[in-house]
Amino acid sequence: MEKRIKNYLAYMKKLTAQEGALQAGDAAEIMKDLLIQIHFFQHERLVHLIVTAVFAILTMLVFLGCVLTSQRELYMIVALLLVLLVPYIRHYYILENGVQKLYEYYDILKEICSK
Repeated sequence: MEKRIKNYLAYMKKLTAQEGALQAGDAAEIMKDLLIQIHFFQHERLVHLIVTAVFAILTMLVFLGCVLTSQRELYMIVALLLVLLVPYIRHYYILENGVQKLYEYYDILKEICSK
């Protein structure tokens, strides 16, 4: 998904980079496609937010278990969960920033359509 959003952001940057190159009709068609892509990425972002939150809560609960019981096995589980949590946070960060950037492109296209 990271590759897909980065490719789509590059595509939108290329389309909107040339001022005056887009006509209002073209911008309207691109806006329709952009809204569909935003919807897809928002869904993906929601799924990853839920997964990331569950992993973070699970990590905190296991860490609390470590503190209370001092079992070495739990420390290994915490380490494993932290190793998994870092990529989830990174991926969510990329999705979040990508969707925010897509909102900016939507605003640009909306401005072109209103001219």
